[in-house]
Amino acid sequence: MRYALVMGAVALCLLGSSSAQAASLRVAPTILSLIAPDSAATLTLRNEDARPVNVQIRVFRWSQDDGADRLEPTTDVVASPPLTTLASNSDYLVRVVRVTKAPVVGEESYRLLVDELPERAKRRPGTVNFVLRYSIPVFFSNPEASPANVSWALQPRGKAAVLTAKNTGDRHLRISDLNIADGDRAIAARDGLVGYVLSGASMQWPLSLAGGNLVAGRSVALSAQSDAGAINATLVVPSGR
Repeated sequence: MRYALVMGAVALCLLGSSSAQAASLRVAPTILSLIAPDSAATLTLRNEDARPVNVQIRVFRWSQDDGADRLEPTTDVVASPPLTTLASNSDYLVRVVRVTKAPVVGEESYRLLVDELPERAKRRPGTVNFVLRYSIPVFFSNPEASPANVSWALQPRGKAAVLTAKNTGDRHLRISDLNIADGDRAIAARDGLVGYVLSGASMQWPLSLAGGNLVAGRSVALSAQSDAGAINATLVVPSGR
């Protein structure tokens, strides 16, 4: 079975209404990256509420297929404990361990899902209970793995466009603060995290265009930030479909 990936921290709303109870679970760090032979790391959970919080921790293998993220159950990496109750205003350490004995080839990608579990006994009519889900990237890399090697393509879609990133390297690339410009004219921008492209995978992101349609045959400049440094590329706009 495959699961759709939920990126970042997401508030999950239970019961519709006009008032809300805020969730207060915090997780650090927001990414785990290990180089073999390292196989274990810790994650700190913080409950900033005055009440105990029940938490579930699960690990999924993370892949990308047809420009989309996919999660699949795995036993190669485990989180301990998988369930816990955090006392009020306290920290708790979760251990994340790669237990498979197979050597790391290139880079392995996982997602650690940390879910605050709703308290059914405390639900009240006319209220909304918000719970949090954190989705933490976890990478295990071979020390000889080559860096990300990403090529880019921009495909017009009427008054929008689709940006494709294809990674032929052994490591992932984390992309943020994306800008695309035609000379002095800004075409598209996405602040903050855009997403990841994993090793040997392709990803696609839809973009809203500013200032009109893309012109076929024109060269545009792409700039962004990544965990490997600044990204700068020139793209030629193909004919739209």
